[in-house]
Amino acid sequence: MANLALNGCSLTLEDLVQAARDPNTQVALAPEAIPGIQRAADAVAKFVSEGRIAYGITTGFGAFKDRLIPPKDVEKLQENIILSHAVGTGPELPAEIVRAMMVIRANTLAMGHSGIRLETLELMLSLLNKNILPIIPSRGSLGASGDLAPLAHMALPLIGQGEVRFKGKVRTSAEVLEENGLKPVKLSAKEGLALTNGTTLMTAIGALQVHDAQVVLRSANCAAALSLEAQNGTLRAYSPQIHASRPQPMQAETAASLLDLLAGSELTRPDNSRNVQDAYTLRCVPQVHGAVHSAINYAQKVIETELNSVTDNPLLFFDEQNEVTILSGGNFHGEPLALALDFLSIAMTDLGNISERRIAKLIDNHPEHYPSFLAAQGGLNSGFMLLQYTAAALCSENKTLAHPDSVDSIPSSGNVEDHVSMGANAALHCQQIVENVRTIIAIELMSAAQAIDFRLQDNPNLSLGQGTSKAFQAIRNVVPFFEQDAYFKPSMDAVTKLVKLGRFCAV
Repeated sequence: MANLALNGCSLTLEDLVQAARDPNTQVALAPEAIPGIQRAADAVAKFVSEGRIAYGITTGFGAFKDRLIPPKDVEKLQENIILSHAVGTGPELPAEIVRAMMVIRANTLAMGHSGIRLETLELMLSLLNKNILPIIPSRGSLGASGDLAPLAHMALPLIGQGEVRFKGKVRTSAEVLEENGLKPVKLSAKEGLALTNGTTLMTAIGALQVHDAQVVLRSANCAAALSLEAQNGTLRAYSPQIHASRPQPMQAETAASLLDLLAGSELTRPDNSRNVQDAYTLRCVPQVHGAVHSAINYAQKVIETELNSVTDNPLLFFDEQNEVTILSGGNFHGEPLALALDFLSIAMTDLGNISERRIAKLIDNHPEHYPSFLAAQGGLNSGFMLLQYTAAALCSENKTLAHPDSVDSIPSSGNVEDHVSMGANAALHCQQIVENVRTIIAIELMSAAQAIDFRLQDNPNLSLGQGTSKAFQAIRNVVPFFEQDAYFKPSMDAVTKLVKLGRFCAV
């Protein structure tokens, strides 16, 4: 059983993915974080008792920032923000995203700038550790003031409201909490705002997609190398001298990875004065895949920074004498994430585009080294014709989804919140694009393996590269060579699953 301690400043992408996807991971507050959490909560309580004015603590929210809240209603204000803001819609978020949201939010609040009480934070972690997951609709966030509606849904069970998914069933949170010996909290000043105000949804989705994009990209390198062998391509375009002369980030590294995969291959062609270079989709893999890799790295840097950032408002800061200052700002604004996720969506869309073009060449109507459409008896058999259709359909969908969400903004809250990031939409669209590209790459892997088998029929003694041979075997472990038409979808799904599991990352 894995354990994760949150202190607000050391959460890694790998830690988050582990906690999100393994419900057995137990998450707790690091001991060193507890004094800071308690200090901020005590400061808020003192602030209220002294009758001082601070946004969201003794005032209303958004356009109601000028409405003072009487001390007797301060706690009710915090409950009201949860209840009134939980108006999301759309499909329920999957468990891994909900778990990621809970980890990220707890880590943010553990930094001691938000004023939440220890007992409230520990209740949220108890729900997480028991895998009692709030039902959170996926749509409804503008990405500023953070992911308000999704986070309000996440917070509902803490006050005994809303529904949760527990042991595969959707039930009322009050019932499940009682069954597990947990008691809802009565929110104190600032707590409702601390729970709902931040970039948590877009960060959670973004983190998982950065991780998955890395896996898809490594799989795409394997697919490209196999496609080159299938088409008797040349390695000359991957020569180190070429890439040293254009030191764009990750270009030379991609070329080196391809050479490693293809080392020792007997399915590539030697120098040929009548055929000195391949089509762009093979020749320019280092330039295109390298640029995609660079985009993923940029998105990862943004996400990892956000994992250990304070993103609510207002924030509490303490001087050397422990005197508190409460400052209103805009750390909830999701623009850094929206831009990074839009960029990641565009990059992954093009990774799918170049893969689909390699698929099209693999099933070309008049290929040189194997039958048209990878079918032994074309006409009677359609072969892999429709697999390319599927890839093309997904590519077309991606081009629509990749329209930048960050360029959109619809003012809200009486024009007080007059510019928003739409970062949650960017994250949701990126998620679908990465899923689509995973399938496209799987289709290329499956098609390349089919083409290579046709080549090996003529000369079974030819060897694949040291990396591509492992990738080829991984495909053949779940998908046979097809001598005639068959029900291809289970095979396509099986290879897609291998890509998702990262099977092609280790070759």
